[in-house]
Amino acid sequence: SSGESRHFTVVDYVIFAVLLAASMAIGLYYALSGGRQRTTQEFLMADRSMHCLPVSLSLIASFQSAVAIIGVPGEIYTHGTQYWFIGCSYILGLLIPAHVFIPVLYRLRVSSAYQYLELRFSKAVRICGTLTFICQMVIYMGVCVYTPAFALNAVTGFELWGTVLATGLVCTLYTTMGGLKAVIWTDVFQTVVMFAGQLAVIMVGVQRTGGVSEVWRKVWEGNRISGLDLNPDPTERHTFWTLGVGGIFLMLSLYGVNQAQVQRYLSSRTEKEAVRSCYMVFPSLQLALALSCVMGLVMFARYCGEDPSDKLGTSSRDMVIYFVMDMLQGLPGLPGLFVACLFSAALSTISSAFNSLATVTMEDLIKPYFPAMSESRATLLSKALAASYGLLCLAMAYLTHLMGDSVLQVALKIFGMVGGPILGLFSLGMFFPWANSTGAVAGLGTGLAVAFWVGIGSIFTRSSGARPLPPDCTAILNTTTAIHTALSNVTLRY
Repeated sequence: SSGESRHFTVVDYVIFAVLLAASMAIGLYYALSGGRQRTTQEFLMADRSMHCLPVSLSLIASFQSAVAIIGVPGEIYTHGTQYWFIGCSYILGLLIPAHVFIPVLYRLRVSSAYQYLELRFSKAVRICGTLTFICQMVIYMGVCVYTPAFALNAVTGFELWGTVLATGLVCTLYTTMGGLKAVIWTDVFQTVVMFAGQLAVIMVGVQRTGGVSEVWRKVWEGNRISGLDLNPDPTERHTFWTLGVGGIFLMLSLYGVNQAQVQRYLSSRTEKEAVRSCYMVFPSLQLALALSCVMGLVMFARYCGEDPSDKLGTSSRDMVIYFVMDMLQGLPGLPGLFVACLFSAALSTISSAFNSLATVTMEDLIKPYFPAMSESRATLLSKALAASYGLLCLAMAYLTHLMGDSVLQVALKIFGMVGGPILGLFSLGMFFPWANSTGAVAGLGTGLAVAFWVGIGSIFTRSSGARPLPPDCTAILNTTTAIHTALSNVTLRY
């Protein structure tokens, strides 16, 4: 496969360096402006002064990870457009948080979503929720920074650990220096880079494949345009019901009760601004999904009749990187733009993780036991926590490297498996006034046990669903294809 490898030019490396430098500059600006991050309210909550536009872009960036940018096109390339129906879940998945979760949490003026659990149940429930969230995010953030670097290295020889270290350290520095304001505004910048990188790949890919009509002909004849699959079998991998209904619960766990997103709502100037920012996420999410799916279709049209993954021994994940390098070769700077796109997604996700982890650790695990702590000391400790989680992220990336692909699958599924029980815990508190703290802890424990049993079991048990579609363009009936495994695979996007 060495003859097939693709390499970056100096210009591409410069563009990647500019992304890191710009992110650092934003962090430095907010470290030296305003209140200079001297209070926990400014460092962790952005002084509750943010407008809805930057908050909405930060909300989309926080969980539009690099795993999704290389995972979704690979899914479409292999199985067709059935996955696109997850977009149907976005309406209810955002309306419910906007009108149920945001009003409750915003009016309480809390800093951590888990403070609600103590007010509603007890301190024990609050600590259980906090520790569950910390475990979820610590595992996920290591995967988020390692996955794009590994995929790039496998196809192009792009320096693996230099990239992981540079990304992790830069993210740690700007998060620690600039606080939530820096995280939100770097998310805005990184969202623009993400969309620009994907759009560049699609435009060049369509042009080099023969135009829009040729791409459409090939994906249609290759049976990549999926119809509406209303099969009620929950064990099928992707149907309208698993994507539409399962996607709603996934969206609620992310945009309703996840601390990284709740913290952005709470940083808004008013409750109306917070609700508006949630509404504004919808078009951005649909655009992100459309770009990823269209990239997968263009990738199929380019390699219709030949499957480079067999020749190169690469996975569908690596295929996306190979496709980008194949399409953009001879165009200095554009491969670098896609690398910037990929790592913008990684940076936005892990910076959100650092900041939200520092917040819940400070507000839920430290402040309740040291109520007399001075504001300056609390702020300094919050910054130290953000930096510590940054270093822990690098350690988790190394652990992911040591354990291989099996731990990667487990880590990605854990994010989805933990989200459901936490959503159930908050829903229990808000919708069932007779529920008590004993029931809450028992429900959380049972939910986690069942979710892990189903999720981990699905990894180690061979699924019986349909195989990937053939990689050729032979004209065949465009029948709807039901694809394998269960609802938990909806987490592919995140």
